Amino acid sequence: MSTIKVIIPAYNEEESIPLVVKAIPEIVDEIIVISNNSTDQTEINAKNAGATVLVEKRKGYGYACLKGMQYISEQENKPDIIVFLDGDYSDYPEELTRIVQPIIENDIDFVVGARVKELREDGSMSGPQIFGNWLATTLMRLFFKSTFTDLGPFRAIKYDKLLGLKMEDKTYGWTVEMQLKALKQKLSYKEIPVNYRNRIGVSKVSGTVKGAIFAGVKILGWIFKYSFK
Repeated sequence: MSTIKVIIPAYNEEESIPLVVKAIPEIVDEIIVISNNSTDQTEINAKNAGATVLVEKRKGYGYACLKGMQYISEQENKPDIIVFLDGDYSDYPEELTRIVQPIIENDIDFVVGARVKELREDGSMSGPQIFGNWLATTLMRLFFKSTFTDLGPFRAIKYDKLLGLKMEDKTYGWTVEMQLKALKQKLSYKEIPVNYRNRIGVSKVSGTVKGAIFAGVKILGWIFKYSFK
C-alpha cells in the first residue's frame, strides 16, 4: 500500500480550506496545509478539519510548497507519493484517487490533473490563465516534445522523483519548473482530465493584473532557461 501525503499551500482561504481538507479521500496518510502568511482563520480552520498546519511567513507559492517538503524530509517514515493541491476548492479533492492511480498501478513517475475545457466551469479560469497555459505548453511542446496541455496545480509525483528535481522556485513558477525538470530528467508522466470550478474567494494570481503578469514572466523565464541548457 502506497503512503500518500498531500501538500496544500493556502493564503487567506478560511472559507475553502475546511472543504478541501474534508473532501480528500481516506487513502491519504497526512494532509499538510501551509499557511502562507494568512491573516484570517485559515490555520485554525485547517487544523479543525484534521490537517497538519505549518506556517511560512515568506509569501510565495513555491515557498509554501518547499516548507511542506522540508517538514516531510524531517519525518522518519517517508511517503511514496506527494500530491499538491490548491486550498481554494477549485479542484475536486475527491479526484485524488484518479490522480495517483497511474503511479500506483502503472509505475508512472508524475501525474498532472489537466483542467480540460469540457470539465471546466464557466469563468473558473481567467483569460490570462488560459492564454498562459496555452503559451507555456506550446513552448514545451516545441522545445521538449512534451505532451503537457496544462500547468494544473493538482498533481502527484513519486517522492523520490520529487527530491531528484531539486525544486527551487519560490513563487509563481513552481508548477512549470516541476514539469520542465520532469521532462529534462525523462520522468514518465501522464495527464488526467480533472473537473475544475470557480474558486472560493479572489485569486491572488489570476485575480490581479500584477499577479498575472508576474506569473507569465516567471513561467516564460523557466521555459527559456531550460530550452538553452
